[in-house]
Amino acid sequence: MKKNLQAEKVNKQISIWLVEDNTRYRKTLAGLIDRTPGLVCPQSFSSCEEAFEEVQTSENPDVILLDIGLPGMSGIAGIAKFKEFFPAAHILILTVYDDNDNVFEALCAGASGYLLKDSAPEKIIDSIQEVLAGGAPMNMKIAHKVLEMFTHFKPKKTDYGLTEREKEILQLLIAGLTKQQIGDKLFISFHTVNTHLKNIYGKLHVNTRTGAVSKVYKENLL
Repeated sequence: MKKNLQAEKVNKQISIWLVEDNTRYRKTLAGLIDRTPGLVCPQSFSSCEEAFEEVQTSENPDVILLDIGLPGMSGIAGIAKFKEFFPAAHILILTVYDDNDNVFEALCAGASGYLLKDSAPEKIIDSIQEVLAGGAPMNMKIAHKVLEMFTHFKPKKTDYGLTEREKEILQLLIAGLTKQQIGDKLFISFHTVNTHLKNIYGKLHVNTRTGAVSKVYKENLL
């Protein structure tokens, strides 16, 4: 019995659903999948709504290749619904849209990868295998866009309104110089250094040298 179950698992083909409104492209892609050992395309649809009608009578897909520009519900809007029906299924976007908004919204909605329709056939097949192995396949162009988007999400440094002189003194403070040493280096009095430090502490909302140094390192202020 155990051997039979193992054999069944080994021989089980990966089920791929297609949701694509271009009939010719859909048939071509379905044929490509069916000719690939280990993969099968038992269902293909021209819209999300059409696919949803089959969820109760069909076996769960392992991967869903999903277009964005569909009649009725868009592919991006359909991602959450497909996830609701098939929580374990991987959703690969396959579209002509390569703008930042669609890429961002699709990935945030739960897509496991994002491909463009001008991808080579072998790239699409490789991407199916990649997503099943836990990867997040993307065209090179899309990958660059994702990296670019992440740079915009990088937290901006807080502007505490430090003057150039205050930054200079803060840098020397971090270097371990005493107030007197800072004054000697900058040719200003001990009293002036002390005044600057009070202003620096106030702007950084700290009370001690240690607090100021810690804040500079944590927030990469200088």
